[in-house]
Amino acid sequence: MELQFYGAAGEVTGSCHILRIGDYQVLLDCGLIQGGRSADQRNAEPFPFDPKQIDAVVLSHAHIDHCGRLPLLVKRGFSGPIITQNASRDLVRILLSDSAFLQEMDAKRKNRRLRRAGKPLIEPLYRQQDAERACSQLQGHRYQQAVAVVPGVTAIFHDAGHILGSTSVELRLEHNAVKRTIVFSGDLGQYDTPILKDPATLTRADLVLMESTYGSRLHRDRQRTVEELGEVFKVASKRGGNVLIPAFAVGRSQEVLYHLGIHFEQWGLDKWQVFLDSPMAIEASEIYWNYPNLYDSEALELARDVGMPPLPNLHLSKSTEQSMALNRIRSGAIILAGSGMCTGGRILHHLKHNLWRQDCHVVIVGYQAQGSLGRRLVEKRDTVKIHGETIRVRATIHTIGGLSAHGDRDDLARWYSSFTDRPPVYLVHGEEDSAHDLGALLEQRYGARTRVTEPGLKVDLQAL
Repeated sequence: MELQFYGAAGEVTGSCHILRIGDYQVLLDCGLIQGGRSADQRNAEPFPFDPKQIDAVVLSHAHIDHCGRLPLLVKRGFSGPIITQNASRDLVRILLSDSAFLQEMDAKRKNRRLRRAGKPLIEPLYRQQDAERACSQLQGHRYQQAVAVVPGVTAIFHDAGHILGSTSVELRLEHNAVKRTIVFSGDLGQYDTPILKDPATLTRADLVLMESTYGSRLHRDRQRTVEELGEVFKVASKRGGNVLIPAFAVGRSQEVLYHLGIHFEQWGLDKWQVFLDSPMAIEASEIYWNYPNLYDSEALELARDVGMPPLPNLHLSKSTEQSMALNRIRSGAIILAGSGMCTGGRILHHLKHNLWRQDCHVVIVGYQAQGSLGRRLVEKRDTVKIHGETIRVRATIHTIGGLSAHGDRDDLARWYSSFTDRPPVYLVHGEEDSAHDLGALLEQRYGARTRVTEPGLKVDLQAL
């Protein structure tokens, strides 16, 4: 029995780890690397294992930094099942189709330049047919259901409270009379957040593979965060102009719409028109509203009484023409568009048309990886480049950190505290400082043995 770390070891994106047991190999996540100039090159590199030799993938949730290289894995020879939670299965289909479309469009745009320069053309990382093949291999399961992955490996999905269908994966292993229980946290959500239930409590493991995205930070108080979001709209209403919200299509878009709905009168939102400008977020929202059994009690009651989302001035912008028309609106528009880190998608066009305007407001509501345009906006750069054009940033940039779908330092510690036997912790999915700080906290509070992972690190599970 052996666990080896590949992606999201020493960084946040590109989640990918491998479990070997006897003659079988199981991949935990297969995510896209995001942010930074080398991301495209790194994503295209050969996997550090043979995809044809992988027997199954266990997928924690649908975010693209956890599932985004599944079509590439299939393209390079993987033919086994992709095992995940039911709602995640439905969301993954949307995200992978969109990701393939963006890969093809990006290659097409680059090839126009290469053709004019007389240089060799490039292939997209993967195409729509690769995404469709990957989706055909998806298998959805309920929370708390024991799923046979390969001989000797049973997976049980627990609610991680991060996005709809997100899971912490309990892996029960048995080989040559040796039994081990490994828990992979996936991405953990905050406690007491709207719509979703809290992260589930797990009590026993021989090893915990744990995310550390916000391992060195505390989020703002949730009530103060919501009040701060409301203040943005009040200020923007006085100044005129538009409000742009780069939002992840899955999770963040639905939460923002939820807040806009329940604070509609309080924030004076009847003066605005709200646009969800993302075909993927529109599809994801429909899936969100189709799984009320996964809501917390407050959201479930709201859904029963008035429906979801409770927002009368919401417009769904599906077509390219509808999206382009938004750039002719000078004032009074709240536009939610992807991508959440401003690394692609429709938000780039809206930023290009609005960033240079002093009456524009940009509201950052999610994590921004190093190297992303969103991170540069958070850092208050004077200028940014969009589609090769330098844009001066005159808009007001608001960072609303408390809306993160990731738990903060204390949330992560609270989740680990439920393990009564204080198993060793291997920290992934965090920048180096965050991982080290979380490790130090777990050691101090709970006497945990922790280690920050790096690519290629192996753990002998039988020796635990």
